[in-house]
Amino acid sequence: MSSKSPLTYRDAGVDIDAGNALVEKIKPAVANTMRPEVMGGLGGFGGLFHLGQTYKDPVLVSGTDGVGTKLLLATQHNRLDHIGTDLVAMCVNDILVCGAEPLFFLDYFACGKLEVDQAARVVEGIAAGCGQAGCALIGGETAEMPDMYQPGEFDLAGFAVGAVEREAMITGQSIQAGDCLIGIASSGPHSNGYSLIRRVLERDPNAIHETFDGTPLIDALLAPTQIYVKAILGLLKDSDLTVRGMSHITGGGLTENITRIIPEPLGIEVDTAAWPMPSVFGWLMDMGQISEAEMRRTFNLGIGFVLICPQSSADGILQYINKEAGLSAWSIGEVRHTDASGHRVTYSNG
Repeated sequence: MSSKSPLTYRDAGVDIDAGNALVEKIKPAVANTMRPEVMGGLGGFGGLFHLGQTYKDPVLVSGTDGVGTKLLLATQHNRLDHIGTDLVAMCVNDILVCGAEPLFFLDYFACGKLEVDQAARVVEGIAAGCGQAGCALIGGETAEMPDMYQPGEFDLAGFAVGAVEREAMITGQSIQAGDCLIGIASSGPHSNGYSLIRRVLERDPNAIHETFDGTPLIDALLAPTQIYVKAILGLLKDSDLTVRGMSHITGGGLTENITRIIPEPLGIEVDTAAWPMPSVFGWLMDMGQISEAEMRRTFNLGIGFVLICPQSSADGILQYINKEAGLSAWSIGEVRHTDASGHRVTYSNG
């Protein structure tokens, strides 16, 4: 017989009891996100959701994303309460561009050693984001993988599913030359460009304590991503206003995201003087000696979501977003035919 002592899963670095403790700790936060269509509770092998009779001819819309290296900055400064909201925002804002209502969300939390309090803070932030988006957190997975991640390290991924009536889908195919671009304010860099942000911070680590527009730099950089769901779904219910296309400004910035939903050979002209660029982007540009072109294709520069509409709807949409939805929006440009050089995106300054 072997003289070696018997091993357990905990000896190998995986603590099943900690996983169970996490589930119990997050149950109240998850329960607050429930919708009537959810069947069953937390802990099953699959999340169940019944569409019921809400939709006549539904199209399901799904999206998945993470928060990138913003997670490293948040972990470094122990700012984990809102990183879960970022995760939800990046997924639900993506499926929103089709006009879809987010229905439910699932998360994946991978770590080297599960720290229950740390993970609970993250999941509670996910639940808060689901509350803002009106979707249910119906499941998730916690993976404890020693040797894959160092102690204290973890990664996040999220998955959102929504639905929209087929006849109400917003595809961008009806966009025409002369249509107006309505830009809605971001809350900061959202969850894009953080590998570059962190490299800029290496040039002046003490700048993290500086204040911009009355906000400490670390707060400006880690502000939770704006969730646009309730504002946009409310707008789309107004039959007197027409929205022909929508874009979530993520990786690729203003330069690449808007044209994703505009049919060729059309392009856009963006007036960069139409909105106040938050000073945090100016600081990044100056400290990093980053070119304007690089800034425009890396960051949202203060515009997190764009609507494309006929000029006849522009004033009504601006009034709704600015007054009823409580967000800030501006007319930031228009759709044009691609210029002779073939560029689909041009910029002006007033």
